[in-house]
Amino acid sequence: MPYITKQYKFCAAHRYWNEQWSEKENFEIFGDDIYLHGHNYDLDITISGKINEDSGFIVNLHTLNKIVQELVLSEIDHSQIEKDIDYFKNRQPSTENMVVYIWEKLVNNIPSPAKLYSIKLQETPAISTIYFGPK
Repeated sequence: MPYITKQYKFCAAHRYWNEQWSEKENFEIFGDDIYLHGHNYDLDITISGKINEDSGFIVNLHTLNKIVQELVLSEIDHSQIEKDIDYFKNRQPSTENMVVYIWEKLVNNIPSPAKLYSIKLQETPAISTIYFGPK
């Protein structure tokens, strides 16, 4: 089965902090990331499915772009993740939590028969997380 990956870019800020811990404990776990900072994220959305014989596509990329823009990018781009997005009010804005959040926003909105296969979020050249959904 073929897969197609579409990449999106967004910018967002965050800081790591656990209210249950002291400042010293937070610094020991998160280091300088306890301070507000931002990233230029690369978001890869991978879709699997049968190729439509008429279009030659697994998914109409114009449709996918619209879905990703409306459900994800319009909310997360240029946000302070843990303050602006309710999902993160009691969660760390880690790439691990972010890929689950993005998956949940998209999984039931990909036009059938295409299916969401994976979400990859690159935070820095050295940090990325891939999520294939709950199993």
